[in-house]
Amino acid sequence: MWKGIIISLAALLAAGSGGTGIYLKLQADTDTFFNQTTINGLDVSGQTPDEVLALLKDEFGRSSFTLKEGDTPVLTGALPDFGYTINEQVQLELLSEARSIQRSGLEQLVKSLFYGTTFSVEIPVTVDEQQFLSAVNASTLSSPRIASQDAQMVFDDASGSYAIIPETYGTEFDDAVLQNLVRIQLDMAADGDLPPAEVSYEIPEEIYLKPAVTKEDASLNFLASTYNSYCHAQITYTFGTQTQVLGWPVIREWINLENGTISGEAVRSYVEELAGRWNTRYMDRLFTTTYGDTISFPGSINEYGYTVNQDAEAEQLTADILSNTPVTREPVYYYSNSYGNPFFLGRDGYNDLNGTYVEISIYAQHLWFYKNHQLFFESDVVTGNASTGTVTSTGCYPLAYKESPSVLRGADANGGYETPVTYWMPFHEGQGMHDATWRGSFGGNIYQYSGSHGCVNLPYYAAETIYNNIQAGTAIIIY
Repeated sequence: MWKGIIISLAALLAAGSGGTGIYLKLQADTDTFFNQTTINGLDVSGQTPDEVLALLKDEFGRSSFTLKEGDTPVLTGALPDFGYTINEQVQLELLSEARSIQRSGLEQLVKSLFYGTTFSVEIPVTVDEQQFLSAVNASTLSSPRIASQDAQMVFDDASGSYAIIPETYGTEFDDAVLQNLVRIQLDMAADGDLPPAEVSYEIPEEIYLKPAVTKEDASLNFLASTYNSYCHAQITYTFGTQTQVLGWPVIREWINLENGTISGEAVRSYVEELAGRWNTRYMDRLFTTTYGDTISFPGSINEYGYTVNQDAEAEQLTADILSNTPVTREPVYYYSNSYGNPFFLGRDGYNDLNGTYVEISIYAQHLWFYKNHQLFFESDVVTGNASTGTVTSTGCYPLAYKESPSVLRGADANGGYETPVTYWMPFHEGQGMHDATWRGSFGGNIYQYSGSHGCVNLPYYAAETIYNNIQAGTAIIIY
């Protein structure tokens, strides 16, 4: 029936007759959409393209996008908030084209007037890139970002060992990665007739920046194991009441982190410094005499004292470090010569005389025996003969040993001698202290014309007293 009506109306309009033709002509000239016209699901009856554009913009602006982190919204906004807007010029052209379709011919005009028209019009969208980037980044999210933390090695005071604190996973991400993902979601929402009223997207955990080092990291575990193999080592060197401590802060620097071994070069360097600081034998020596004078002995005639055996000490130090336990000890010294004669008696820090020594003044022809910082005994003496050149050697020497009785043997102008003594206390190249019962007096200037073959001659009681109260290794200081 309607088809016949439309054909009849069209014939009338073509004939240019009657009120119907005039009506159709008037409708064709209007700038609004006909009744019962919908565009993208919206009723636009009687509206101009400009009015429809405003309606579309309003609907477009209602679309809401929500970015979630788990179940928590962290960013919300309408499409325009993210830089998405309708291209109005293109949109108007598309709407005008739709309106023209309703008037594209008599038959279409009649159908549009009586049946209405349903259009699906593309929504042309433009994106302000800078606005989008400014709207979508870590700083715009309502929840602050938490940085991931690498697993790390720490020293546990309670156990005295190194432990590994596991890594923690945070929520930081690369802005560009999130922006790419959100852009895809917004592009899909804006692509079509009209965007949906609500769009949501959950941040995928995969984009969070992960820790670079985990608790399973082989290098970290190797380092902790290596440190725990040495960190308990502490070597306390004793020098009488004074000490020098080698602890973990220094030892740690000696570890070869590629294979976990201790640097032999570092050990030897430390021992060399130790020796340079604490050696006293063959070092220049200052000595204050009983008279209060200060005498300097060059290292060449200072045979008393301590010398670190650097090879043996380096070996012992390495063993102590490998034992990974606290150790308290003296350095490894050269203790005695090839005959077993000691080089020293005792020390307190740098003071290797430590208040016990024998002092002999050739000029005064006198001897003082100090024990534990107190004058224990003194006596006149007779030293080597100045007139024949068999003088007593000056210097600082350790008492080699003591022997009672003994026979002194040596060479002289008559071919040799053998002299029995009761108390013999040698200190340097055949020279020593002993009793000389053949002498009737001591001291004075006897040594200048009737001195010894180089020994220090003592009255019998003096030799006896010294012998019974001295021990091998005591310093004999002659000047």
